[in-house]
Amino acid sequence: MHLALWAAQALLALAFLAAGGMKLSMPVDQLLANGMTFVAYTPEPLVRFIGASEVAGALGLVLPSALRVAPRLTPLAAALLAVVMVLAAGAHLTHGEAPMVVPNVVLGGLSAFVAWGRLRRAPILPRA
Repeated sequence: MHLALWAAQALLALAFLAAGGMKLSMPVDQLLANGMTFVAYTPEPLVRFIGASEVAGALGLVLPSALRVAPRLTPLAAALLAVVMVLAAGAHLTHGEAPMVVPNVVLGGLSAFVAWGRLRRAPILPRA
């Protein structure tokens, strides 16, 4: 279980770091051209905030557990990223973008798995 959780944490961190980094660094029209359709109806400051949240969540998935400094932050980061994915799925469904919900469900499900796993099944203890 420990290895499965680490694999999920690493995959999620890479995905959220890439997506969040793009939302933080790319112009909005370029994001739209790359298939991020939600930027067409989302204010730019909110797009940037979502990107910053995803980058922070990606770091929170790995660093606290890897460094064993406040490792309880890892399941919190995972749970909050799952919430972000639920909200993203809702936004896509509201705007008739049902196919865009699939990545939200996958990433949200993996995030919920990490939150549960690191909180209940295989928690990482802080350094003594």
